[in-house]
Order: sequence, then structure tokens, then C-alpha cells
Amino acid sequence: MSPTSPWFAALLAALAALGPFAIDTYLPAFPAIAESLGATQLQVQQTLTAYMSTFAVMVLWHGALSDRFGRRRVLLFTLTLFALSSLVCAAAPTIEWLWAGRALQGLSGGAGMVVGRAVIRDVFEGPHAQRLMSRVMMIFALAPAVAPVIGGGLLVVAGWRSIFVFMAVLALTLAWLTWRALPETLPPEARQSLHPASLGRAYLRVLSSGAFLLLAGAVALNFNGFFLYIVSAPVFLMEHLGLGPNEFAWLFVPSVGGLIFGAMVSGRVAGHWAPQRTIVTGFACMLAAAILNLAHAALLPAGLPGSVLPVPIYTFGLAMAMPSITLLALGLFPDRRGLVSSCQSFLQIGTNTLSAGIIAPIVWATPLSLATGMSLFLSLGLLAFLAWRFGAGSRGPATSPLD
Repeated sequence: MSPTSPWFAALLAALAALGPFAIDTYLPAFPAIAESLGATQLQVQQTLTAYMSTFAVMVLWHGALSDRFGRRRVLLFTLTLFALSSLVCAAAPTIEWLWAGRALQGLSGGAGMVVGRAVIRDVFEGPHAQRLMSRVMMIFALAPAVAPVIGGGLLVVAGWRSIFVFMAVLALTLAWLTWRALPETLPPEARQSLHPASLGRAYLRVLSSGAFLLLAGAVALNFNGFFLYIVSAPVFLMEHLGLGPNEFAWLFVPSVGGLIFGAMVSGRVAGHWAPQRTIVTGFACMLAAAILNLAHAALLPAGLPGSVLPVPIYTFGLAMAMPSITLLALGLFPDRRGLVSSCQSFLQIGTNTLSAGIIAPIVWATPLSLATGMSLFLSLGLLAFLAWRFGAGSRGPATSPLD
């Protein structure tokens, strides 16, 4: 498959979406899982924490492994492991077994996201890379909208266990497509050693870079402002807005529409706008959304469409800014793109894990507290970007354009 083919972007997007898809698909089934396994809502919520904890740890290694063994081998192995662990979840007799199955899923779920970013930087640079990254994000953005709709439908038709069987089938399908169609983009002469000393120095070099930490932190914090609503969806939609398990589309479809439209605009302006102009425009949209969200939650009763409207505005700005910030971070260390992508994903997923296990259960109590959580994470993300722009960025390689 040629990297210029639209199917190339579609496959990379599907690989990247598998990990997040495993979060969203079973959200409508939380009450059914609790009843079936005799668990509390908090115990079911911890299946998400179990998944994301191992997900966050393992994304540190997917990139380094792909730098050593090549992109295809890592993808094929992790997709197979994901399928097997999904079947463990489907057969779980107790909540403890489901925790274990979800933890195994997390070990493999992030490979597509990490390795896919490295593949993009393997084959393209500059505006071409930004366009492909935006195209991947457009397709990737469909997952949060489609996943809970599929999960809700499977729940009604065949019960909650069918959701995990579906995940296994999806992973095996992606493994077959990867084997058949995805070219190896990392030549043997460009591969890196896994010697502990060499690897340790590489991780230290990346994770001690102030410019990298600020750029990756900006992406993680901005995304987490939206992610709070993803993991809080069962409470936000079913308790605060009084919707049913088949009505998650009220949140996810508009949110994904914002992501798709924002990514589309980001791709269109690539090569015409400077990356920082695109980023600033994205932040302006996210700030407007956060202010609107706070005002509605503080002054008006929760309800449709007002309580949901700020979220797609936020995701539009998020999708405008994320491709350029991500490429700036990846461009800091061109000889270690897989490892850099791993470190960036680790920071993002680590932040998401903290939200899923600790912060979301605190802020989902009311729509106003959720809106406040979104605003706080956005503020921290903006501060990180400004610190890079006027501090670390002026002294490091990140000041260079998207080469």
C-alpha cells in the first residue's frame, strides 16, 4: 500500500483508534456488568483504571520496540495479544477476572497509536506530515462516536460479553490488514539497539528535555479536558441528563464531529499557515468552549442541547492544535521517533489514567464540576504551551519549523 493512498491513512487511523475504542465501546454496559458480576459501580469503573494503567506503562515500550524490530512486527504481535485478552474479558466469571483481562488488553492496546505516529514521520515531513496526521485524526475521531453506539447495540442484542468478542474480531481483522497491506517504513540500517545502557540514555535524553515535556504536556492536558467527559459519560448522560444506554450518541456524535471538522481545517491550512498560528487558533476555540461550558453549567439547568454544545466546540479546537503540537514534539529527536512517540503517549495516557481512576469520580458529581475540570486542564495545557513558546522553545530545537 502506497503512503499516498487514502487507505494508508485509514489503516493508521484504525490502528490508532483500537486502544481508545476499547475504552468507549463498553461504557453503556457498566450497569449490566455490575449486575452480572455482582460488582459495584466503582469496581466496574476500576476495569477502566486497570486497562489504562497497563496501557500507560506499555506505551513507553511500543516505540522503542518498533525502533528495534520494525513497525510491522510490533503491530502484528500486539494486535494478536489484544484479541486474546479480549476473549479473556468476554469469558470473565468475576469482576477480578475482568480486571485481569482489561489489564492484558492495556498491555497491547496502545501500539497502534504509538507506532502509527512514528510511521507518519518515517515517510513524510513538513506540511505533508501535518496533512497526513490531520487525515488520520479525522478518521480516528470516528471511534468515540461509533464505539458506544456499537456497544449499546451489542448490549441490547447479545449482552455485555459480546462487546469483548467484537473487540477480538476487530483486532484480528486489523492484524490481517496490517500483514497484507502495511509496508515496513523503518529500514534495517535505521534501527536502534535495545541495549539497556543505550536505551536508558535515550529515554533520559527525551524525558529530561524541557521542550519535549512542555509540548507533550500541552497535548496531554488539553486532551484530558475532553477525556473527562468520555470517562464520565455514564454519569453525565444517564444521571445528569436522564438519557438511556442507547443514547450516548448525544455526546459522542457532536464531539466527534468537532474533532473531524477541526482536523479537516488543520489539514487544509497546512502549508498556508505557520504551525503556531494553527495552534493558537485551536486554543482560542477551546477557551471559548470552556467559558461557555462554565456559564451554562452555573446559570442554567442541565439539559439538551445546552449541556453538550460546548464539548464539540472544544474538540474542534483540540483537533486544530494537536497535529501541529504533536509533530513539533516528534521533530525534536528525529533519530528516535518511535521512542519519542512512546514517551508522548505515556504522558497522555498517564494523565488520562489519573483522570479515570481519581479525578473523574470527583468531578462528575455535577455538570458544573465537570465544566470546571475541563477548564482547569485546558488552562494547564495553555500554560505548558506558552512556557514552551516563550521559554524552553526559544532555546531548544523545537523552535525550528516542521521540517
